[in-house]
Amino acid sequence: MSSREIAVRPGGTLRMFANELATQFRRGRTLAMLGALALIPILLGVAIRIAGSSSPGRGPAFLDQITGNGLFVALAALTVAIPLFLPLTVSVAAGDAIAGEAASGTLRYLLLVPSGRARLLAVKYAWAVVFCLTAAVLVVVVGTIVGWILFPVGPVTLLTGTEVSVVEGVGRVLLIAGYAALSLCGLAAIGLFFSTVTSVPIGAMAATAILAVAAQIVGAIPQLEALHPVLFTDRWLDFGDLLRAPIVWDGFAQNALLQGAYIVVFVGAALWRFARKDILT
Repeated sequence: MSSREIAVRPGGTLRMFANELATQFRRGRTLAMLGALALIPILLGVAIRIAGSSSPGRGPAFLDQITGNGLFVALAALTVAIPLFLPLTVSVAAGDAIAGEAASGTLRYLLLVPSGRARLLAVKYAWAVVFCLTAAVLVVVVGTIVGWILFPVGPVTLLTGTEVSVVEGVGRVLLIAGYAALSLCGLAAIGLFFSTVTSVPIGAMAATAILAVAAQIVGAIPQLEALHPVLFTDRWLDFGDLLRAPIVWDGFAQNALLQGAYIVVFVGAALWRFARKDILT
């Protein structure tokens, strides 16, 4: 079935999305990035197992609690991955979305279908969102497995001092993975926009990754505090409310609004830019 037939038949967009997922998850680069992310909790768990726990207050959050409860491997690994490793892989996935097709010469064929540009952008952004979720969940799932193998696992003591069961603790960890994935959706929208600006994938990837690092640097400068609330990175590590009893959803909601604003602005900008892009150049 041709791409034109797929798009015009009912459910064509879903078929395009399914094809996109199948293609992307078979790519060696995608598998390599996911494999590298999976190594983070493995290396972290093995290092703590060999060297022992660090002193309280030293190193990433939750690091000093790993030897007492293996579930904290997942949280410590996610804390390590969020500032650099997750943004880097998301930058690659989103930055390559359109620019990669243009560089390989397949973009013009994908746009033979009716309403091709808006449909293609929607499918590409949906793939980037799926990658955000997959990457974050992979880190915590591998971290949970590693923690279960290398350390004792038991009830989890929350930040409020309340103790919850292992099952609920695992549920909280997965919820935090969802929070991390949501936090990266704004960056994915930025990467999609950069991908429509250039036909050189590495340029879009680099611009997205550099912007993520720059935003975090600005967020760490007290003199620029007035800018912090509008940075898409501002709430990346604010998942502590999900470790309280009861859960406080205010931070989650505020992060969703912040990322939603970036999604609207940059996906809209990508659509505007892509609609005017000369595909033949």
